[in-house]
Amino acid sequence: MATEKSSTKQASKGKALSHEQIIAGFNELRQQQRAVASKLSELDMERKEHELVVEALKDVAPERRCFRMVGGVLVERTVQDVLPALTANKEQIAKLIETLTHQLEVKGKEINEYRSKYNLHVRGEDEQKPSEKTEAKSSGVLVAGDS
Repeated sequence: MATEKSSTKQASKGKALSHEQIIAGFNELRQQQRAVASKLSELDMERKEHELVVEALKDVAPERRCFRMVGGVLVERTVQDVLPALTANKEQIAKLIETLTHQLEVKGKEINEYRSKYNLHVRGEDEQKPSEKTEAKSSGVLVAGDS
């Protein structure tokens, strides 16, 4: 009889996700979204740095020496060698930013679908009732609605 109970528990676990598994899946999706957003922010700053350097080197004589960090090594080049490489890098970074922006949008849609599928609500994110506005705000605790 004990084997029948354990087999029914395993069968029910295989069919539906537990509350903890649902929340863990949601948190994993949010972590992935944060990672993409962080990388996007990092690349945007790098693109801005490239733009500043390109702008500064535009008015410099092409045969003038300049130094560039390549793989952790400082190398001496001329402006005419460095400027095209910087411009190409800036364009590649811009393309990568576009790709990551698209991934961020897709991940946001995926999170919204997951939330609606499992009826998840984040405390403090939903609109509060007028009587609840005087209460202290929560720290974003995730709860699953019963449906």
